[in-house]
Amino acid sequence: MEQSKDFFASLTPVSEFSAVTQNDAYTPLPKDWIIVLADVKGSTKAIQEGAYKNVNMVGAACIMGILNLLDETDLPYVFGGDGATLAIPASFQQVAETFLIQIRALAATNFGLSLRVGIIPVSDILDKGHSVDVLKYEVSPNLFLAMFSGGGLLEADRLLKDESPDNPYIISPEAKPETPPDLHGLSCRWEPIVSRNGRMVSLMINSPSGSADEKSRLYRDILEKLNSILDQRVAAFRPTTEQNLKLRWPPRGLWAEAKLTAQNQNVLKVFAGLIWQSFIHYVLDASGKKAGSYDGTVYRTELIANTDFQRFDDMIRLVLDCRENQIAAMETYLDALHEEGKIVYGMHQSDSALMTCLIFNLAKGAHIHFVDGGDGGFALAAINMKKQLAELAQKKVSKQTEKP
Repeated sequence: MEQSKDFFASLTPVSEFSAVTQNDAYTPLPKDWIIVLADVKGSTKAIQEGAYKNVNMVGAACIMGILNLLDETDLPYVFGGDGATLAIPASFQQVAETFLIQIRALAATNFGLSLRVGIIPVSDILDKGHSVDVLKYEVSPNLFLAMFSGGGLLEADRLLKDESPDNPYIISPEAKPETPPDLHGLSCRWEPIVSRNGRMVSLMINSPSGSADEKSRLYRDILEKLNSILDQRVAAFRPTTEQNLKLRWPPRGLWAEAKLTAQNQNVLKVFAGLIWQSFIHYVLDASGKKAGSYDGTVYRTELIANTDFQRFDDMIRLVLDCRENQIAAMETYLDALHEEGKIVYGMHQSDSALMTCLIFNLAKGAHIHFVDGGDGGFALAAINMKKQLAELAQKKVSKQTEKP
């Protein structure tokens, strides 16, 4: 057990995103770990009501809160737009349960969002014939994110969303928090990131069948084809650039930040403090001056590098700033793969992207920035992907019934 606590920290990182398609680059998650999940129910309704930024904030808060509690940033986690997934040692299960109860109550009280939360042992996922394999990806020097393969996270998501009244993995809705969660470091101060090329694309691509080697080759081919369509490496189309990173004062997301980070303090008092703090941030950013550990020029450069715009969690997830002809070419290519039964995918387009920030240590450049497409992003892309998955399953059933 003690040795497994250092599992992720001890992994050798890779710095090329293309490595996510290599099976031998992954390491099985220890059997004595657990998967912590949070998912906003009814995210489509929240999108229709214009509250998707709050959905993003709550999803990111689920990661920040666990990292704060464990006092550890070098852990595997994935931001999903309308939820989050983390893997942690089972020795922290009680701590995680307490936090999930706290964040569920906070999301409901302050944002009117219903959060589905649960914990699933890795051993249970293994027993169901899936694996949870992890790759340590170096986003920038000494800042790491986890990529997942093996089908285990998709199975965990399915188990969490099982509506059975006796679902053993769901944390009881009757459980109430005694204190609010600690979410310091969670920030939302940047303006929506406006597309410079035409459209921001939130893209999810999943190969639902085939062997691990077949999936690996397919995902590799897909990334290579996307590079070809874009006529450059995918990374050249990241949503964040020096040109479209904009601050305004006061920031639009400051009230949400105050409500999430206030803990036991008066929210209005916290909000007033954030108003002043954000004013200093705005002035320093505009003037290029330094103050303490903050250097606006350095921070912007680090922010662009530390943007989580490409990830792999049993599927390819990308947020890209593309031209319309490139989007059309991607759709044509992906539609053909879907018709062949090789993939299901979801794509959502918007004029902008949203960004939510986790600030660990500014002096050391330790901050990560989650991006998602505006107006629904991954949440709406997932609806399209699930529709394709159902259609694909129906086609398989039809073919089987046609056999003599």
